[in-house]
Amino acid sequence: MRIAVCIKQVPAVSALQFDPVAKTIRREGVRSEVSAFDIRALLKAVDLRAVHGGEVVVVTMGPPPAREALLECLALGADRGVLVSDRAFAGADTLATARVLAAVLRREAVDLILCGRNSVDAETGQVGPQLAELLDLPQVTIARTLTVDPAARTCTAERETDDGIDVVTAPLPAVVTAAEDLAAERFTSSAERAAAQAKPIAVLTAVDLDVTAAHVGAAGSPTWVLGLEAVEEHRRREIIEAPTPQAQVELLVERLLGHGLFGTWTVERPQPHRPAAPHVVTRRGGRDVLVVAETRAGALRPVTFELLHKATLLAAALHGRVDALVAGADAAAHVDALAAHGAGRVLLAADDAPLAGPESFAALLAGVIAAERPGLVVLPATVFGRDVAPRVAARLGLGLTGECVDLSLDADGRVLQHKPAFGGSVVALIASRTQPEMATVRPGMLAPGEPRSGRMATLVRLAPRAVHERVRVLERRTTCAAAAELEEAAVVVGFGKGIGGPEHLPQVQALADALGGALCTTRDVTDVGWLPKQYQVGITGRAIAPQLYVAIALRGAFEHTVGVRRSGIIVAVNRSAKAPIFKSADYGLVGDWALLVPLLTARLRAVRP
Repeated sequence: MRIAVCIKQVPAVSALQFDPVAKTIRREGVRSEVSAFDIRALLKAVDLRAVHGGEVVVVTMGPPPAREALLECLALGADRGVLVSDRAFAGADTLATARVLAAVLRREAVDLILCGRNSVDAETGQVGPQLAELLDLPQVTIARTLTVDPAARTCTAERETDDGIDVVTAPLPAVVTAAEDLAAERFTSSAERAAAQAKPIAVLTAVDLDVTAAHVGAAGSPTWVLGLEAVEEHRRREIIEAPTPQAQVELLVERLLGHGLFGTWTVERPQPHRPAAPHVVTRRGGRDVLVVAETRAGALRPVTFELLHKATLLAAALHGRVDALVAGADAAAHVDALAAHGAGRVLLAADDAPLAGPESFAALLAGVIAAERPGLVVLPATVFGRDVAPRVAARLGLGLTGECVDLSLDADGRVLQHKPAFGGSVVALIASRTQPEMATVRPGMLAPGEPRSGRMATLVRLAPRAVHERVRVLERRTTCAAAAELEEAAVVVGFGKGIGGPEHLPQVQALADALGGALCTTRDVTDVGWLPKQYQVGITGRAIAPQLYVAIALRGAFEHTVGVRRSGIIVAVNRSAKAPIFKSADYGLVGDWALLVPLLTARLRAVRP
């Protein structure tokens, strides 16, 4: 077997600093490393080669210093490297990057392509699906296990979903993106690093590849960054002191009630600077906004209503219409709800037979875009949206910005896409050169708006053409349904290994229940299996933005706190007054969590209406 692994060299996110005057990221003196998920993809490729034989080739695009990233991968076991380096490739967005990588991989005639689920700097997760589309291959994203059968030309994987695990199979060649636990982490020895120096690294330029200059680099990138804005954190950092633990808890609850707990919250979540809304908007091209609805367990996901409300605001400024696309066997049941939340038309594909996965839904969406020609298409940044949107963007040559936290307009009618990067420390304002503009938006970032009963929508019935879905779901396990709501929760309680063991989880869950909130945790906890990975928050997990985040017995490492930095209020409970979490918190209780949490739970139950 020949396995290709696509990697990206990224700056160490924890060491980056934002220059508020120049509005740039300071990279001087910041070490670079291979993106963490890419390393897991590489290690899995090496494991598969050990079982089946063959070759592992690692590919990266970047300037000459990116050779160091390839050397690291060669030390970890790759057989040879390919560095794609040319000034013509500078400034590439995900689609322009995918085009270059696809040109390399066509030359390699590989059996399997592995990528990280996303890079830890830009956090897009788009290159893998876009590669699959450009190479006309099946895709399996966020794989936590992977086996291959070279004789049968198939692979089988367990892939993470928003609420559990899908066991899937696909023909080879295929594109697979790696979850964090696809392979065990390991580090190189001095002997391995020395041996890597003798392994071959080929350098390819634009001349060597069959690519068109207009399709690569900055010139071929349909999106570009207009500017960066810092996400300012102004935490109170108040340690609540009182003669007794009971008095500490009472003071904390008093402060939270003053901020609107169990009522209307009065604290704004940290936001980047938002451009002032233009009084007059001029725009060339499409003015309608298409919202792709997502359902789960027979109901519309709340993020759909968030997208519809934002769409109504944008469409009003553009003098356009809001359309909603909904598909599946239960789709017809959602027409009234979509209309009530602002859809002027509902495009209904009420048959789930040909819509079993990202390939078939991508074909449906691409057809709708071609027929309706909207000006903007928005999808949820869920497993579903992250799988479908990049394939459609690659198929149609459109700009796509993933993981947005907001959308706005400038005076020229361009949609400004607000995208967090570098662990959420900055938000990039991104624009598209193509129409329709495309974006996925994180759940819980936008207001859902109020439904208006009696509002009617025009119903347009669609007849999707049958598309062969090359990835088949063998088994679907819903193991953590509650985690699917984590990104939309107003209150979240997080905990670390400091609680001692999984036997103490009921006490933490009782606090979450008293607050009417969801539960999350750190990588250390999911690594030992106390909770599934879907509950992990941080740089290699989810990013959340609740009104209230309560951190119980967790240290507060950067890798976790970047995932909660957009919380409105952060409360920390830790026995060590020197724990880093207190620097990221508004209010802190220093003491034994096992004593304080039951007291807090009881007090909240007493004051809750």
